[in-house]
Amino acid sequence: MTIAQKWKIHPEHGWLHGARPEDPVVQDPDSGIWNVYGYREAVAVLGDPATYSSRTAQLFAEDGGEVIADGDLLQTDPPDHRRQRDLVRYAFTPRLLAGVEPRITELVDELLRAVADPGDFDLVDALCSPLPILVVGEMIGLPRSDVPKLERWMREMAASFGDLSPAADQAEQERVFAVTAGLMEQVVEYLREHVRTRTGAAGEGLLDRLVTAEIDGERLSEDYVVAFVKSMIVAGHSTTSMMLANTVLCLDGDPELDRRVRADRSLIAGLVEESMRFLSPIAATYRVTTRATTLGGRELGAGSIVMVWMAAANRDPRQFPDPDVFDLSRSPNSQLGFGHGIHFCLGAPLARMEARIALNALFDRFPSLRVREGATPKAHPAFDTTGLATLPVVAQ
Repeated sequence: MTIAQKWKIHPEHGWLHGARPEDPVVQDPDSGIWNVYGYREAVAVLGDPATYSSRTAQLFAEDGGEVIADGDLLQTDPPDHRRQRDLVRYAFTPRLLAGVEPRITELVDELLRAVADPGDFDLVDALCSPLPILVVGEMIGLPRSDVPKLERWMREMAASFGDLSPAADQAEQERVFAVTAGLMEQVVEYLREHVRTRTGAAGEGLLDRLVTAEIDGERLSEDYVVAFVKSMIVAGHSTTSMMLANTVLCLDGDPELDRRVRADRSLIAGLVEESMRFLSPIAATYRVTTRATTLGGRELGAGSIVMVWMAAANRDPRQFPDPDVFDLSRSPNSQLGFGHGIHFCLGAPLARMEARIALNALFDRFPSLRVREGATPKAHPAFDTTGLATLPVVAQ
């Protein structure tokens, strides 16, 4: 029995349960959406922004789609994408990441010390969810007191945004869109207030640097800064939170693997990569074709909606031998859990660092960490994610 079968994680995602899509590219007869399941086909789509555009917000709402997509790096195509991605040098420089590592260690220790009863607690609530918000919040320069509010928005957004599917009927799309857009508006207005208070101020936080930054000789607009920081928070929380919880769940399912990694911490890097392949937090992403094209032997017309299932591609036996086996020694592990191409996750080095530090701390503090007997971890209901909303554990 697979981990997904044991905990009933997305039964509709056949690749998690040992099944294989019949073809790497399949059109849904009801919605007309082209589902991409194959690895090489997914790489082809994600690596060709000229043919497969990322500007998909209009798929969900004729008006107001920009509330969600405005300034979002993931919704941007070249050449605008390059300009926005240049902001990375202010956010994820090697020097900055090296400097933040000790602080991440302190935050992980603080969160684990706050666990009231190690014999029975929820790992998502205690560590996986608050950690990425704390880390990114401090990097940005946001008040620590605002972390609970930000975390609540992120968790509500993770639950709602994944249901924003163009395959749903119009009434359902509008309902879900209204919830998601409302949450996003709260985040945007919150960040806008903080950007305005930093204008011209000298400080060490990312906001302080961004409000005085220039690209191509021009000062960044308020909207630009807000949009970039919003993307950092939204993307950073969901991927890191789910990745960490998923990894612990994989260890629970294989006690021998758990013993090996605890005995040899150099295996943690490979553990995280295989976890990202095996249970990919961001299971899918959308694209829309800008012109007629051929993919996997199928003819796609201009304006076709394409749903790239990275989670299925990560189980493609043409790329990964024995894809249903959690193989710690898999090398090279070219998993697509962090994406591919121009939209490869900018925060991947930070997410990997957080996971490494958190797992080391869990191993040091708890000689044993298992899903509580009789309890059932709950997966996020969002159809385009593979991650846990709860993870009740017993630690010793």
